[in-house]
Amino acid sequence: MRRRGFTLLEVMLVVLILGLLMAVAGPRLLGRTEQARRTRTQAELGEITQALGLYRLDGGSYPTTAQGLAALIQRPDIPPAPRHWRSQGYLPRPPVDAWGTPYVYASTDGTRYTLRSLGPDRAPGTDDVDDDAP
Repeated sequence: MRRRGFTLLEVMLVVLILGLLMAVAGPRLLGRTEQARRTRTQAELGEITQALGLYRLDGGSYPTTAQGLAALIQRPDIPPAPRHWRSQGYLPRPPVDAWGTPYVYASTDGTRYTLRSLGPDRAPGTDDVDDDAP
């Protein structure tokens, strides 16, 4: 009785072909993950911007820096209190970007704000995903 199996040459040929495929397709697939994270973060920045607009319509101004984005989830305890506030809030949960970092929000006078993601390196002042809204 003769046993059938793969020879060492056949196995090495398959490994070589798989290695070539990964060398060609791997960078393209890995780049898509980062692109998807950037797209998700930009979409979430748009959602937060809409929630901030609704908050301003109801409350008369944007949340202060001290109140932060938490003011979109529950009524802020820190003054100034909004004139009106939706009982169910403006966002369902605290927003974090695709890299698991909270968004950076600042508003000094309640008429303008800045909103941005720290991006994949999670460091301020670098040129990652960034969105400043008036």
